[in-house]
Amino acid sequence: MAPPSRCFDNTINGATDNGAVPVVVDTQQQSPKVLDPEEFRRQGHEVIDFIADYYGRMGDYPVHPSVTPGFLRDVLPAEAPCRPEPDAFGSALQDIHDLILPGMTHWQSPRHFAHFPASSSTVGALGEALTAGINVIPFTWAASPAATELEMVVVDWLGKALHLPESLLFAGGGGGTLLGTSCEAMLCALVAARDKKLSEIGGNRIGDLVVYCSDQTHFAFCKAARIAGIQREHCREIQTCHENMFALSPTALQAAIQADVDAGLVPLFLCATVGTTQTTAVDPIGELCAVAAPRGAWVHVDAAYAGSALVCEEFRHLIDGAEAVDSFSMNAHKWLLANTDCCAMWVKKPSALVAALGTEPEYILRDAAGVVDYKDWSMALTRRFRALKMWLVLRCYGTDGLRDHIRSDVRMAKAFEDMVKADARFEVVTDRKFALVCFRLRSPQKFGGEKKANELNRALLEEVNAVRSGPYMSSAMVGGIYMLRCAVGSTLTEERHVSDAWKVVQDRASSILGKMETIYSVHC
Repeated sequence: MAPPSRCFDNTINGATDNGAVPVVVDTQQQSPKVLDPEEFRRQGHEVIDFIADYYGRMGDYPVHPSVTPGFLRDVLPAEAPCRPEPDAFGSALQDIHDLILPGMTHWQSPRHFAHFPASSSTVGALGEALTAGINVIPFTWAASPAATELEMVVVDWLGKALHLPESLLFAGGGGGTLLGTSCEAMLCALVAARDKKLSEIGGNRIGDLVVYCSDQTHFAFCKAARIAGIQREHCREIQTCHENMFALSPTALQAAIQADVDAGLVPLFLCATVGTTQTTAVDPIGELCAVAAPRGAWVHVDAAYAGSALVCEEFRHLIDGAEAVDSFSMNAHKWLLANTDCCAMWVKKPSALVAALGTEPEYILRDAAGVVDYKDWSMALTRRFRALKMWLVLRCYGTDGLRDHIRSDVRMAKAFEDMVKADARFEVVTDRKFALVCFRLRSPQKFGGEKKANELNRALLEEVNAVRSGPYMSSAMVGGIYMLRCAVGSTLTEERHVSDAWKVVQDRASSILGKMETIYSVHC
């Protein structure tokens, strides 16, 4: 990468009377054409070719890089250039290839099994390009009428495809919006619930508000609660157990709520989860709503990962009782081919969001009555035209295509699960519901049994992830059990990648157990 050019020269003309150094201005330099159609066309082709080549050579990269902190900062200049080098864009692409890609975790790799997917598709990526190129800011209907109305259409399309209750859709008196992440959705719902409750009991009682979740709920919920003004000690993370597959117990929730009511506190909000991060546990939505309803607590469903699976009818029963929830969110960018970022949130009563998040009626923001101004549905005023991308994905792949995509990943995950179960050295720790398999290597009794199981599986994961051409997996510690996580979901993953991943796991397990057997034999 070329070093930055100098912007001024301290030696030219010396200092002025007041000691200031004059800036040298090149009068021959013309303003760059930063939005020239032909230049855009040329560079756009370069980018498309670059991305296509990246996907074509994905197998050349280890999924997770072996780098140390500072590896990139040490080779890039400390300052931005004042003037671009010749063919700056081409040089920058070369630096991305040579310096940046080798230091990336490749989330689109077919061997990436560590996290829930950040699913990509051709249409999703090109939708992002269209959104960036058109570059509108649809914070009000008037600011971009078509963008606002397309978003309204898309969230109803998506809600129907996911078999959500009609009461959450515009068609049924509710409504939805597209945000960046489920973290934003949680915060917006919390603020709406908070203001609604405080209007009933008085603003001076904010310190009495209590929110509820399980110990498997994503940490973003308690973070959002703190941002919303809920005291840290008033976030109840209710313990789950292996016997219930780490789902939130309605009985335990009832006990927690009753204890708070007896203490003079006010139940405000329950965050139930469909598909927890660590094990994809599913909370019983209908039963939890029945517990929360008598206390007037707002119920939000976080289905960030597993919400995409609801496009398949066979998963619809997992949200039985959802007619009673107040809000629901899922990340279409996780598993529904929409590319990051695209979180859909639906609410039963949009007026609660608007009451809490609506802006003062400044002239520039004022719109005609009866239209949706999405600035009043979230924290941000500057917002992206995400609806265009989601509309393209739904239109170009269709709901049947999305179902095929989800079912393919679920089949591959089941195949991996079956391979685990077929090897007596291993066990599947939690029931597989979607495309995540949580498993571990059994610790032989002579090597310490259960007491050494967690240590054994930590070593196994380390060895699996150290195989350069092998899979990249992650772990979870739930109920005191350390387990490996294999999350199938990359768009490029095929059955052969899943089979190869299992072979690596078996090979590394054999190596570890062999070493332990040698040590045991020596000591005995």
